[in-house]
Amino acid sequence: MSPRTSAEEKPRTVTLEAFADTIVPGEKRHPGDRAVAGAAPGGGAVAAGAIELLEWDATGVSEGLDDFALLLNDHATAYAAEQGLDLDASVPPFVALPFEHRTALVQRLTAPGHPEKQFWVMLTLFSNMAYDSAAHMHTAEAIAAGHPGLTAMGVTAPGPDGLWRFPRFSYGRPLARLHPDTTPSGSPA
Repeated sequence: MSPRTSAEEKPRTVTLEAFADTIVPGEKRHPGDRAVAGAAPGGGAVAAGAIELLEWDATGVSEGLDDFALLLNDHATAYAAEQGLDLDASVPPFVALPFEHRTALVQRLTAPGHPEKQFWVMLTLFSNMAYDSAAHMHTAEAIAAGHPGLTAMGVTAPGPDGLWRFPRFSYGRPLARLHPDTTPSGSPA
């Protein structure tokens, strides 16, 4: 396991990592990892690239990530006071929450009727998206790199030509016969 990088130490980054890890938990990257709680074996949303996905300008949320992190930490501070928790001031408030309290706070933020629900659900969706589809990466590259979500789902590598082929039919039989004029590439003649 590698030591922390400067990016991991930035308050915004560790706060968003802790949020993503609450959505799809994974194992700690190194013994001193505070953002990833280590609540599940294997790689979770953080290992799957949740921060890279969130910071990608194609998501439309990258410009607001500082505000999301500040707001999440404000909620964590209020939650900790309500629960009588003493937070370690050496890390952002959300990161300082024990995993079960992170989960309880995220449940509140994403509950029906919460005035900010749409923002937290959006961050939740991106955390899942990083794990479930590696949307910020080319699929073949993600598989070659051992992407934890795609690996867990059993997504196989493409063939040597970069294409995926499925020699067995998912229903156990072809759904239709090929048209006699279909070319070898699968195009209609």
